[in-house]
Amino acid sequence: MTSNRRKFLQQAGLFTFGLGTLIHDPAIAKAAKKAVPPSDKIRIGLIGARSMGFYDLSQALKQPAAECVALCDIDDSVLAEKKKAVLEYQETDPATYKDYRKFLEHPDLDAVVIGTPDHWHCLTMVAACEAGKDVYVEKPMANSIAELDIMVNAARKNNRVVQVGQQQRSGTHWREIMDMIHGGEIGQLRKVNIWGNFEYGIGQPEVPDSAPPEGVDFDMWLGPAPDRTFNKARFHGSWRMFWDYGGGLATDWGVHLIDMALWAGKVDYDPVNAVATGGNFAFPDHAHETFDTMSVSWQLKDYNMTWEHSAGLGTGPYGKNYGLAFIGNDATIFANREGWEVHPEVENGKYKVPAMPPKGGRSYHEEHMKNFLECIKTRKDPNCTVENGRLVALYAHSANIALRTGGMVAWDSAGRQFKNNDAANALVTPGYRKPWKLPRV
Repeated sequence: MTSNRRKFLQQAGLFTFGLGTLIHDPAIAKAAKKAVPPSDKIRIGLIGARSMGFYDLSQALKQPAAECVALCDIDDSVLAEKKKAVLEYQETDPATYKDYRKFLEHPDLDAVVIGTPDHWHCLTMVAACEAGKDVYVEKPMANSIAELDIMVNAARKNNRVVQVGQQQRSGTHWREIMDMIHGGEIGQLRKVNIWGNFEYGIGQPEVPDSAPPEGVDFDMWLGPAPDRTFNKARFHGSWRMFWDYGGGLATDWGVHLIDMALWAGKVDYDPVNAVATGGNFAFPDHAHETFDTMSVSWQLKDYNMTWEHSAGLGTGPYGKNYGLAFIGNDATIFANREGWEVHPEVENGKYKVPAMPPKGGRSYHEEHMKNFLECIKTRKDPNCTVENGRLVALYAHSANIALRTGGMVAWDSAGRQFKNNDAANALVTPGYRKPWKLPRV
């Protein structure tokens, strides 16, 4: 985006993205776009168009001034399907690409949504920043610890707006919870227990290797990851259960929930240590490398934080398969995306905190995207900055690395490595497959 165009967008009266009325119907969004002149529009492209990436893009396309000009994916069938879906929100056809480098050369591209598998986040985000694009990147921000710092540097060096897809940061009921905790209304925060039990965490049933589907550039899908044969059980929908591409439940749902646990204590520092137990104890007929059973504890400066998951299960504490318990001296708050409730402690037969009815909630994806678009206009930091994306992913990766290397790690923030642990440090920086190279910023 040129400086003149950016200045014009900042001043344009039609380029408004307040967090007011939400548009849920694509037809309404399509009609609203007709009232926005081309000079007022923000032109968005998507890399990784299949699932969460397109869902993120659709939240942008609900906004009258947002228009999709390009899609990039390694799968011809995905490109065809999503190109058609874009036309539900707008009149104009997006261009399609299978190589993100060609995609980034598309004329008049202002911003990029990255919805690729995790192992592609760093390369595409850095390239987009260096090409002068603002970026919405899915969580976890990167698939390794070393990539996190590279991505922070790329965003700041190139003065880019980067929103990490931890959408609960834009959630009204989460802000209400944090205000209550930060205001001392549950007393001193002692610990936060987090859990996430999901059936998909066991991966897909094992199947033999096969040829990639027609129209899929599988070598490009692998990208910087090690060379492997194709297997549909570690491809669409299940790649995150393999270390080369993702980190399992801990870096998927775990990142969202760990983010809330750190926010509760206003944590802005790297993990001190992580202790983890667990393993792959169930579902031997399913394909997954990441852990199906896991318990983690992080020692924070003035409270404790734990994460647990049992993949394949559909329930958990408070009768919910996922959530957080913010435990204070005077009350505990249970919360997840559906809502929250306060459980007061009792002293001398009386509640220490006034009872209150349960409150509702939702996912806030659209609000998070609207915040990103607003920040493109204002050039302010979005609700989930690259620094916060780095911090939360670091906590999640430290948990996985602890369990992969003996059960405990201690992090040296200044040295950007684990203390006295060669096995853990070997997992800090990924080895990119040639010809791909780890970016230097």
